[in-house]
Amino acid sequence: MISAIPESVKYGMQFFHPALMWVLFAITLYAAYLGLQVQRVRNAQGEEKKELIKGKFNIKHHQIGSLLLAVMVAGSIGGMAVTYINNGKLFFGPHLLVGLGMTGIIAFSASLSPFMQKGANWARVTHIILNFTLLGLFTWQAITGVQIVQKILS
Repeated sequence: MISAIPESVKYGMQFFHPALMWVLFAITLYAAYLGLQVQRVRNAQGEEKKELIKGKFNIKHHQIGSLLLAVMVAGSIGGMAVTYINNGKLFFGPHLLVGLGMTGIIAFSASLSPFMQKGANWARVTHIILNFTLLGLFTWQAITGVQIVQKILS
C-alpha cells in the first residue's frame, strides 16, 4: 500500500508537518499572549478590569488552547506517519522524543482546565509552568525541524 503512493507525493508530504508546526508555533505564541491577558484581567481592578473583560481573553484563550491541543496531536501523529511512509521507520532521536513529550505536556495542561474553572490556583500555576515549558521546547523543535528539512532538501 505504501509503495502505491507516487514518489512525488511522498516527497511533498514531508513538508506538510513542518509547515503545519510553524503555523502552530505562531498560534502558540498568540495563546501565550491571550493567557497573559487573562492574568491581567484577573489582577486588574475597577474600570481597568471592566475594560479588559470586554476583550473576552479567557474565552479566546480556551478556544485557541483547544485548537492547539487538537492540531498538535494530529500534527505529531502525522509527522510520524509521513516519516514512516517515506523511510519505513521512525528516526529515534531528540526531535521525536521532544515532540512526543510536548504532545503529553499539552494534553496534561489542557486537562487542568476544569480545575482552573473551579478556582484551583495549583492548577493555574501548573498550567502556566507547563505551557511556558511547552513554548521553550517548541522553540527548540522549530530549530531542529529546520535542520531536518535542510537534510531532506540536500
